[in-house]
Amino acid sequence: MRIALNVEYDGTDFCGWQTQKDCRSVQQEVERAVSTVADQPVSVVCAGRTDTGVHASGQIIHFDVDVIRKERNWVLGCNANLPRDVSISWAKEVKDDFHARFSATARSYRYVILNRMTRSAIYRNRVSWHHQPLDEIRMNMAAKSFLGEQDFTSFRALACQAKHAVRMMHEINVERKGDFIIIDVRANAFLHHMVRNIAGTLIAIGEGEQDIGWVQELLDAKDRAQAGITAPPHGLYLVNVEYPSEFELPVGCAAPTFY
Repeated sequence: MRIALNVEYDGTDFCGWQTQKDCRSVQQEVERAVSTVADQPVSVVCAGRTDTGVHASGQIIHFDVDVIRKERNWVLGCNANLPRDVSISWAKEVKDDFHARFSATARSYRYVILNRMTRSAIYRNRVSWHHQPLDEIRMNMAAKSFLGEQDFTSFRALACQAKHAVRMMHEINVERKGDFIIIDVRANAFLHHMVRNIAGTLIAIGEGEQDIGWVQELLDAKDRAQAGITAPPHGLYLVNVEYPSEFELPVGCAAPTFY
C-alpha cells in the first residue's frame, strides 16, 4: 500500500527536511511518527527538500507499507507522535505509480517580507525583515522577466546538484499587504536557493539599488556571482505541490497569511 501525506511544519528549529547526522530534521520526525503508526520501519519520499529555517504548509510525501490503516488513523496517529512544530493535514491511499517528487507537475512557494523600520518580535522566525522602504511595483515589474522557460544559472546556489538550470516559471507576483510584501512563485521545479536568490535580487530592485531590467541582464549572464544576495530562509514557505488529476489528491492547506 502506498500512502501520500500533506505535511505542514515550522522550519525554525530544523536543519531542513532531509535527515542529517547530529541535527534535527523534519524527515526524521515524520519517519519516526509514521513508523510508530505502521508498527514497522518506514522511509518517506518528499516532493521537495527544504533548507534550514524554511517552512511548509503543503509539503507532500509518500511511503510504502504492508499494513492497513484508515486514512483518518494515519493523520491522527502521526499527529499524536509528532512534535508541535510538525503536523499532518491529510492522508490518501494512492496508486503504486504515484511518486511525491517525480509525479509533481508544479510547485509553489511564498516568500514574505516584513517591510517596516522596526523588527518584529512576533514574526521574527516567520518572515524576513527589511527595514529600508521597498517599492513593490518596481519589484513586480522586474519579476515578470522570470516568466517562461529560463536558464536560472544566476539564481541557483553554487552547491546546487541539479543537472541543468533550465526551469519553467509559470507565475510570479509581488504585492504589498500593509507592512508585508508577498512574493508568490509557481514553476515546474526549483533549484537550490532559487526562490531566496530571486527574492534577494528583487529586494535590491525594490530599494532602487538596481534597475528593473537587471533581472533580464542576470538571466542572460548566467553567473551567480552577479545576482543579488540570498534572502534569509525564514521568510520562505513551500505552499503547494501539484499533481495530475488522476491521483485525486485532496486540496492542500492554504498559504500562510500575515495581514
